[in-house]
Amino acid sequence: MSSLFLTNLDEHLALFAALHPLEAEIEAAGEAMARCLRDGGKIMFCGNGGSAADAQHLAAELTGRFIKDRRPLAAIALTTDTSALTSIGNDYAFNEVFSRPLRGLARRGDCLVAISTSGNSGNVKQAVLAATELGVISIGLLGRDGGALKSICDQAIVVPSPVTARIQEAHILIGHTLCGLVERALGIDG
Repeated sequence: MSSLFLTNLDEHLALFAALHPLEAEIEAAGEAMARCLRDGGKIMFCGNGGSAADAQHLAAELTGRFIKDRRPLAAIALTTDTSALTSIGNDYAFNEVFSRPLRGLARRGDCLVAISTSGNSGNVKQAVLAATELGVISIGLLGRDGGALKSICDQAIVVPSPVTARIQEAHILIGHTLCGLVERALGIDG
């Protein structure tokens, strides 16, 4: 009987070995994010649960630092303002907790990174629809088969796994890669 750790590790390694076909999508997303910043825009992130934590994590990599000291980059996680989340959820609907702040903060040419392991999160979908209306580039960081978000995002990166934990592990690798691509494209990686 294999230990849970070894089982998880085997699943992780098998999935990561299958991520090679995502290279072009990841490179294109990194360039879109860098172009947004280069043009004076900002990158917004959203997601639920573990994906909310990933949104916050990745925004912090850009506003703080990723590998080396550099100027802060314009990034914000739409998941971190509990007063806005709870008031919008209470006064409007939970499906609007990301789209409503996005409508107030976003400008044409900004970028939204929409994170959903199922690809079907209703509030993330509403944020992507709002982004489309506003001329904001949407990048889906998705799982499983990409769900409903795959077809409405400008760019979709789909981690092909049915296991939420493995998808989240891949999302962080991809998110870190996106941060590195942004730094490289902006010439601030070293």
